[in-house]
Amino acid sequence: QLQLVESGGGLVQAGGSLRLSCAASGSIFGIDAMGWYRQAPGNQRELVASITSRGSTNYADSVKGRFTNSRDGTKNTVLLQMNSLKPEDTAVYYCNVLYSTTMFYWGQGTQVTVSS
Repeated sequence: QLQLVESGGGLVQAGGSLRLSCAASGSIFGIDAMGWYRQAPGNQRELVASITSRGSTNYADSVKGRFTNSRDGTKNTVLLQMNSLKPEDTAVYYCNVLYSTTMFYWGQGTQVTVSS
């Protein structure tokens, strides 16, 4: 069993920065990858960024060069540094964990709002 707790998010002006954090607790040894999805009103949930247990990263084209996804030394927290934010980045951001290659866990979601 795995528990995810997100923090960060909020309201920022376009061009600003925010950092999201997701801490995993419980049986963390089965974590294969950690990352973030987002969902804007009326849109499907989409992948933003992910990082595997070996450190390989993947980003949506829309955030490449602006967002950085990383894991801390204990490997149970993932951080999403979001720079040069745009109004189209406004969404609810969800932490996501791929566990033992077949299971997915989700965080509770945190709102990111970018004003123009």
